[in-house]
Amino acid sequence: MSGHVSGGNPALSSLRLVPAGMALLPLVPLALLGGASWFARWVRPSADEWCFLPLVRDEGFMALVNQFYSTGNGRIANGVLVASYASFGVAGQQWYAGISAAVMLVLLWAWAAALLRRTGGRLPRGVPLFSAAMVLAVFCFASTNTYKTFFWPASSVSHTFPPVLAAAATIPALLATSRRGKALAVAFACVVGAVLGTLSEETSVVALVLLALALLLGRRTFPAGQLAFVRAWCAAAGAGILIGTAVLLTSPGSRNRRARYQADSLFTPESLYASMRGYAQILHTLLTTWQYVGAIAVGVLIGVLARRADGSIPRPDRRAPLLLGSGAAALLFSGYVCTVIAYPAFGPSVATANRLWNDYLFPLLLLLVGAGGLLGNLTVRRYRRGTAPVAAGAALLGVCVTAVVAMSLRDLESDMRVRATAWDRQDRLLRERAAAGATVLPYKPLAISSMLEPFSSDERPWPASCVAVYYQVKKVTDGTEHRG
Repeated sequence: MSGHVSGGNPALSSLRLVPAGMALLPLVPLALLGGASWFARWVRPSADEWCFLPLVRDEGFMALVNQFYSTGNGRIANGVLVASYASFGVAGQQWYAGISAAVMLVLLWAWAAALLRRTGGRLPRGVPLFSAAMVLAVFCFASTNTYKTFFWPASSVSHTFPPVLAAAATIPALLATSRRGKALAVAFACVVGAVLGTLSEETSVVALVLLALALLLGRRTFPAGQLAFVRAWCAAAGAGILIGTAVLLTSPGSRNRRARYQADSLFTPESLYASMRGYAQILHTLLTTWQYVGAIAVGVLIGVLARRADGSIPRPDRRAPLLLGSGAAALLFSGYVCTVIAYPAFGPSVATANRLWNDYLFPLLLLLVGAGGLLGNLTVRRYRRGTAPVAAGAALLGVCVTAVVAMSLRDLESDMRVRATAWDRQDRLLRERAAAGATVLPYKPLAISSMLEPFSSDERPWPASCVAVYYQVKKVTDGTEHRG
C-alpha cells in the first residue's frame, strides 16, 4: 500500500530530513480510535434502541427488518444493520463502535492504497494509514455531538457509515485494468448503489449529485480511453441508487413516514426558505469548527511527500482547480437538498442535528484533503530543498488536532461512565421489581448528549412505551423526584 522513497535525485533531499519515526505517525490517530472504541463499553440504550432491542429479543431478527420496511421508514438495508447489532442486546451496542471504526478504517486505507496504485504514486511508509485514520478521527470526533456520530449505533448506521461506504465503492473501479475487472466493478457499483438507496436517503442524494457531476465533466477530467468505462460505472452506480431509492419510497414504512411528517410540504416556499436558513447555520458551524483543518494538514503532508515511481515530483494536475471548485459546488448543493428533505421531520432543529450533516461532511473532508494535497504539491515544487519543515509542520498539526479532540472525547467518556453507572443501577432495580410482579415501574430519565429519553420530551412520548416493553411491564411512569 505504500513504499519507501529512495534514490539519488536531488529533489528527494528534503525527504531525507523527514523523521525516521514517520512510520510511527499512524499510532496517534489509531490510539484515539482505539480509545474511543474502548469508551464504548459505557454505551447504554436510549432513544430508538429502547424500541429496537425488545423487538429483536421477542420476535427475532427479521421482525425488526420488517418493522423498518412496513411501518418505520422503508430503509431495508438500514434495518438489517440495526438488527445485526440489536440481536446482541446491550452488548451489541457497545461492540458496534469498535467494529464500525475498524471497518471504516480498513475501507479508507484500502481506498487510499487504490488511489496510489491508480496514480502510480508513492508515499513513505505509514503515511497512507495515517491519512486514513486521521480523516476518520476528524470526521467522527470533531463533531459537535460525537456521541450521536460515533457511539449511537442507530445514527452511525444511517449517517456515519454510509458516506464512507459510498467512497469505498470506487475501489474496484480504481483497481480495474482488465475487461473482466471493469465489468465486475460496474456490477459492484450497481449493487452497492442499491444498498445505499435503502440505507440512507441523504448519502444517496450526495452520491447522485457527484455521479452527475462526473458524467458532466467526463470529457474534461478523464482520458479518452477511460471515458466509456467511467460512464458505464457512473450509470450503473446511479441506476443502483435509483432502484434502491424506488424500493424505499414505495415501501409502506416510507409512506407512513411521509404522512406523519407531512412531506408533501417539502417544496413549499416556506419550507425551502426555512431549510436555507437552517443550512446557513449548518455551514457557519462547519466553517467555524477549526479542527477540520486536520484534513487539510493530511492533504499537505501527502502533497509534500508524494513521488512518482521514478522518485520525481509529480506535476500539479491542471484539472485540480476544476475538480475542487466543481466538487465544492456540488457538495454545497447536495447539502442543501439533504437539509430540504430532512426539514419536515426535524423542523428548525435541522440546524443543530449534526448527524444529518455527516452524509455530505465526509466528502467535504475528502475535498479538503485534496485541496491540501494541491497546496503541498505546489509547495514542494517551489521549495524543493526546504519542504521537510512543511511536512513536519503538517504532521504536527494533525497530531495537535488529535490531541484536542482527544480531550473533548475524554470529557464525553466521563459523562458516559456516569450515565452507565446510574443506568445499570436503575436497570437492576427495575428488573427486580418486574420479577416480583410489578406491572407499573417508575423510570428516571438518564439523558446524555441531547439523546431522547422517556419523559424528556412531551412532544415525543414514545420511548416510554418501548421501555415498558423492554422490562415486560404494562407501563412506566416518570420517576424523577423533582422536575423543572
